[in-house]
Amino acid sequence: ATINADLTSGDDLTTAIPLKENAGLSFQGPAKVGHFEVEPEVARKMLTAPLNPNGKSNAEVVVPWIIAKDLTERPKGMYIVDFLSRSEVEAALFEMPFEYVKHHVYNTRKDNNRPRRREYWWQHGERNPGMRRALRNLKLYIASPRVSIHRFFQFVPVQTLADGRVVVIAREDDYFMGVLESTIHKRWSIATSSRRRDGDDGGRITYNIESCFDTFPFPWPPRTEPSEDEDPRVKAIADAARSLVSLRDAWLNPPNASEADLKDRTLTKLYNLRAAGKCAWLENAHRALDQAVFAAYGWPLELNGQALPTQQILANLLALNHQRAASHPASE
Repeated sequence: ATINADLTSGDDLTTAIPLKENAGLSFQGPAKVGHFEVEPEVARKMLTAPLNPNGKSNAEVVVPWIIAKDLTERPKGMYIVDFLSRSEVEAALFEMPFEYVKHHVYNTRKDNNRPRRREYWWQHGERNPGMRRALRNLKLYIASPRVSIHRFFQFVPVQTLADGRVVVIAREDDYFMGVLESTIHKRWSIATSSRRRDGDDGGRITYNIESCFDTFPFPWPPRTEPSEDEDPRVKAIADAARSLVSLRDAWLNPPNASEADLKDRTLTKLYNLRAAGKCAWLENAHRALDQAVFAAYGWPLELNGQALPTQQILANLLALNHQRAASHPASE
């Protein structure tokens, strides 16, 4: 009867409005624009070098680095040189990292069309100061690959810098992780995503912050949710999320596993098994999490013995999005 702007029918998700309450929480990792990344062996030499003429360690500017494949596959333990907003004179005081960047980056940036990237060649192309401010007082953040077959989230130490193809969410609590990992958020993120090819869950789904996160109505507006001690619904979500993350981590890194065994233990492999109906423990963990998240929204997990239909979930979320947007218009 109707065809929406995104070529779907039914509820028009293109009318979803970015929510003021979600602002300042989700970011795309910085774009380095040049070969700032450092292999683990080279990084170790930098990190164990004597102190620099400024009396500081290279650890201030040589930090762990993750790309999307570190989340979907096994982490490679890479590092990156990150001078932040230091001047060229200040950066040069970190001898080995500066010479590394001068050798690997200068020639590719000295003729860049953008004046800032050309003139500040030792700095990353996009430093993303908003993300850095949001992470300043955290120990962890939540990360997810922007493009993937499956949508999952992981906790990452805040000292680790994310690549531009990683979504960074400035929260470190189990409740927030639980809502992101729920079927409710997954259905919304799939429906509001873009794709690299045709298909639904089988396609390479791009998690666009503006459409997938900024418009998503959480059970409580972020920063206003009650604590675990104040509301049993929040505690139920947090407990289920802790269990899910703990079980996944145990599967990914079992004690005494050989390198050959670990090679195939990736989140992509794990969720492929779940999709094929071959991972009952993971299915059970997600079901327990869904029960808690659905209860927080006040929705039934099932209707007449069947899972709540995706279209009903999306309709509920769209109505809640419009309600929240009307309560707190962006112009306020």
